[in-house]
Amino acid sequence: MDNHIRYPEIDDFIRSSIKREKGVLQEMEEYARERFIPIIPPETAAFLKVLIQIRKPLRILEAGTAIGYSAAVMAGAMAEDGIIDTIEIDEAMSAMAMSNLNKIGLDKRVRVLLGDALDVMQCLITPYDFIFLDASKGQYTQYLDECLRLLKPGGVLVSDNILYKGLVAQEEPVMHKHRTIAVNLREYIHRLCSHDMLETSIVPIGDGLTVSVKLG
Repeated sequence: MDNHIRYPEIDDFIRSSIKREKGVLQEMEEYARERFIPIIPPETAAFLKVLIQIRKPLRILEAGTAIGYSAAVMAGAMAEDGIIDTIEIDEAMSAMAMSNLNKIGLDKRVRVLLGDALDVMQCLITPYDFIFLDASKGQYTQYLDECLRLLKPGGVLVSDNILYKGLVAQEEPVMHKHRTIAVNLREYIHRLCSHDMLETSIVPIGDGLTVSVKLG
């Protein structure tokens, strides 16, 4: 008899236990759900808020803005003088994110940068205390060098969707349309966990997270 608790049951329990967002953030959750726009799930949002309140970053970089939900969540957990730069490649999404952030009153603290995440990151100079990587999953390995360059010593790198619907851990062959992403994410996890400059943990909530601290 299989007594293991399945992940959906764990997710349901966590979501029924944690504090949930209200107001505009709740409206953003509903908007994203109705239109199948990927945003971080509630358990990931709660985890990010705790990390930020522990680390107390003054500068955050996010790759992958979507409608601005995760940027708003993180900004709400920061000190009032904290700022976020968030990168979005889709122009319509970028405009929607700016509109949503304006509704919450965060437009002065969150700057939405339009463009490809890797291209934008290569143009940035000022270091960050905290980086949230939530852009194209198949390109995570390409972002790593820039993340390390831009992250301060002692800074935190959080990478989302790291388990990719469980396919990263799947022993059987992965379907062709997901295979490249799963292989690239496995390589990314290996690099994080073996990197001399990082201490990394894998957190199996939502679609999986890695949390890495830059040593030094």
